[in-house]
Amino acid sequence: MEVETIRSYFSLLFFSLTTFIIIFALLLKLLATCPCWCNCAVCEAYVTSSWVADFDNLCDWLVHLLRSSPTRTVAIHLSLPASEFAAAFDAATRLSAARATHTFPAVWRAKRFFNWGSERALREAIEAVDILAKEVIRQRRKLGFASNQDLLSRFMACVGDDEKYMRDIVVNFVLAGRDTVASALTSFFMLLSQHPAVCAAIRDEIGRVSGDDDGDRVKCFDQLRKMHYLHAAIYESMRLYPPVQFDSKFCREDDVLPDGTAVRKGTRVTYHVYAMGRMETAWGEDCGEFRPERWMRSGVFASESQFKYPVFQGGFRVCLGKEMALMEMKTVIAAVIREFDIDVLLGETRRPKFAAGLTATLSGGLPVRVRRRGCHPAEVGAT
Repeated sequence: MEVETIRSYFSLLFFSLTTFIIIFALLLKLLATCPCWCNCAVCEAYVTSSWVADFDNLCDWLVHLLRSSPTRTVAIHLSLPASEFAAAFDAATRLSAARATHTFPAVWRAKRFFNWGSERALREAIEAVDILAKEVIRQRRKLGFASNQDLLSRFMACVGDDEKYMRDIVVNFVLAGRDTVASALTSFFMLLSQHPAVCAAIRDEIGRVSGDDDGDRVKCFDQLRKMHYLHAAIYESMRLYPPVQFDSKFCREDDVLPDGTAVRKGTRVTYHVYAMGRMETAWGEDCGEFRPERWMRSGVFASESQFKYPVFQGGFRVCLGKEMALMEMKTVIAAVIREFDIDVLLGETRRPKFAAGLTATLSGGLPVRVRRRGCHPAEVGAT
């Protein structure tokens, strides 16, 4: 009799626990789809995705909101989670960025707790990247880093045996050096295809600076530094299509923004680089046009304030790889456009559509036709 009683008790307990889990999961789903905690138009449009009726991309909708706001700030009352940093590879970055699309953080946190769905895939992707990062660290230690002057070796010499910190640095290098440069080059060639006059001006500058002599590596570096118009075109391209469209900081103490908005300690404050590059108050009425000349003064590139143009961050935490990234892009662009014509096949009326991710990538890629200069268009196919 006592055994039957215990068996009945455990059966009831198991049934109750199962019922609780099912009800809890359904409640999380309901809370994620029903914006019952906020009735403002901005939050409702975000949750229901009604903005897609008028805008191709979320960033374009945010530009519209900021332009319409007298204070140039937009308050979103939803409790949006801060996406944890994951790996630099496509799957991990996409899954990490997808966390920010949940209007209720408990949804992805519950999936992480139970190791379900996208959170399970994200955990597996991070484990794969950890293997790669540890191998990079192991190989560098094997080769020795005390006498090397590259950035990673200097970090390793300072950090010592903190494996987790070194892993974060390695993955950060992969993300910053892989996706962002590729994103910037994609947008640049897309704009260059639409503005043949700019392409012709860059070719003239390349020919004038480099001539017919290819030179050695040092001379080539010096030549790239003298290409001011190319530098201006790259900056102008990233003003319209920054590789990282928005970024966030967390408030360390209670503060007040210049427009009077009160910010409490621990609040996540997001600045939208994509929108900032398209504000008439900052860049003039032609802010939507691709015009590298806005960066030129008497034939020389002239930079703007880091806080007006925060593509590379600003202040003490400016991007460590800024100069290297610019040289990479200059090298690729100069080598490609001297020999090839690149025609984008999007069509004149089709706007680029971005995929969700930590960096700006075009959904479906960028279809182009590459022709060696002087070849007939019929001789070359689409790529």
